[in-house]
Amino acid sequence: MRVTLTVCTLLTALCVLLPTFAFGQKGGADSGDLAELNAKIKRFAPTVVTADTSGLSAGDRRALEKIVEAAKLLDPLFLRQVWSGNIALQRKLEADKTPLGRARLHYFMLNDGPWSQLDENIAFLPGVPQEKPATAAHYPDGMTKQEFESWVATLPEAEKQKATGFFYAVRRDASGKLKLVPYSQEYGEFLKPAAALLRDAAGLTTNATLKNFLSKRADAFLDDDYYASDVAWMDLDAPIDVTIGPYETYSDGLFGYKAAFEAYVTLRDEAESAKLARFGGVLQELENNLPIDPKYRNPKLGAAAPIRVVNVVYSSGEGNSGVQTAAFNLPNDERVVHEKGSKRVMLKNVQQAKFDKTLIPISRVVLSKGDQANVSFEAFFTHVLAHELMHGLGPHTINVGGRETSVRKELKDNYSAIEEAKADITGLWAVQQLIDKGVLPSSMEQTLYTTFLASAFRSVRFGIKEAHGKGVAMQFNYLTDEGAFKYDPATKTFSVVPARVKEAVRRLTHDLLTVEAEGSYEGAKAMLDKYGVVRPEMQGALDRLTDVPVDIEPSYPLASARAGR
Repeated sequence: MRVTLTVCTLLTALCVLLPTFAFGQKGGADSGDLAELNAKIKRFAPTVVTADTSGLSAGDRRALEKIVEAAKLLDPLFLRQVWSGNIALQRKLEADKTPLGRARLHYFMLNDGPWSQLDENIAFLPGVPQEKPATAAHYPDGMTKQEFESWVATLPEAEKQKATGFFYAVRRDASGKLKLVPYSQEYGEFLKPAAALLRDAAGLTTNATLKNFLSKRADAFLDDDYYASDVAWMDLDAPIDVTIGPYETYSDGLFGYKAAFEAYVTLRDEAESAKLARFGGVLQELENNLPIDPKYRNPKLGAAAPIRVVNVVYSSGEGNSGVQTAAFNLPNDERVVHEKGSKRVMLKNVQQAKFDKTLIPISRVVLSKGDQANVSFEAFFTHVLAHELMHGLGPHTINVGGRETSVRKELKDNYSAIEEAKADITGLWAVQQLIDKGVLPSSMEQTLYTTFLASAFRSVRFGIKEAHGKGVAMQFNYLTDEGAFKYDPATKTFSVVPARVKEAVRRLTHDLLTVEAEGSYEGAKAMLDKYGVVRPEMQGALDRLTDVPVDIEPSYPLASARAGR
């Protein structure tokens, strides 16, 4: 959940094709300043992330080791997906043993590239494009939107689906023409051994659903057909909860078509999962009452969506790139969502670390004295859950101009920010619905909106070229304009206006759901252009947060030693 960028200029494209990596020259931001680079690194608080493996069977402990080894292969794979120059640059950085060289390598690996995710993806190293190429390495360096769309128009329908689908990289043939290369071929050096490790793990576990998923996902790594393994992942019911493969499309800044590889190796929190399972039973009721034209509601959602609360053992690829994910909602294949719904996975130990190390300190700076007491982990955790629930509700497969399509394909590069904002704001609306119905305690109403307000500053600090940051900035400005949030120029702090916030949330929920239902690229762009900015009052608050970590930098002791020891 990360980046939306503009198309490369010709000059940038040439820089991509011919990277110089001239570290002796002054180039990208902070390229020669060790102190400033270390200050950037300090924005990520070192955090041990671990889980209790004592409840695993002996077979599952051995399976966990194999799964972690497979997940580790996705780190170098994802590094290749981010930019075509990453591997050569990594080697250069590894060869520089000076303090500056070590700091550069540290921050490079933290960001999975030479662009600082917390600084609008501007380069922090010399000799690289100043802005992160929108093509990433999913497309040829320097390819434009127009070239791609003109080429796709010439393809037969089956090839068009692959070209705009998740699992095919776009390359050039010997004559310079665009062509498709399946992920299994493009990244075979990583996927073949990863598939073998997953099969080994499948042979060690006695859990039938884990065995099924690992076996089918191993097959998918080799044949690029992820449907069966996505269905198996939806049915996964095991102490080890594994998410591994190509999922999110945030790294594709041109169209949001191409999926990046990631892994989350986790252990299920049985007590919390059981407590939260009741939310799954109210999804259809929430869908039936969405504040949107009834014709856009889904009268029959897929099967009851599972909710998993887990603790992370290890994450990799896009799952451990820069800002850490607190929860996710998958799969993204609309066929599976329609058939099975989608699974919400809550990373509890990561959320707790974020809350303790970033959100509480932020609240003491940006909120009024009266509102500071209303920030709670329960409200934070519940809203993140609701955010993930609401990804699965609302429009997905839509009809535009008589043709069946998807919200993702229609909104293109605006999709990620709009969808994240929709999940956020509709999540607030949904939690209020559950409070009103007595499913959640009424006391949460006091903490819900205040915790969200404080968390808005946490998210915007990730940068507004990142999907979550831009989406949150849009929500913050919309709600402020509606009178739901109030700024006090005397104290330079913010507070919630209880009498205005509920109706403002309902209006924005309606507006975002309608943009998605209509597949309106222009409407989405207009909302982001108008509201997806950092205004002076917010910027002033952000400037006062320099001593507060922006996020965590995890370390995984269970991945560096034999699992279970």
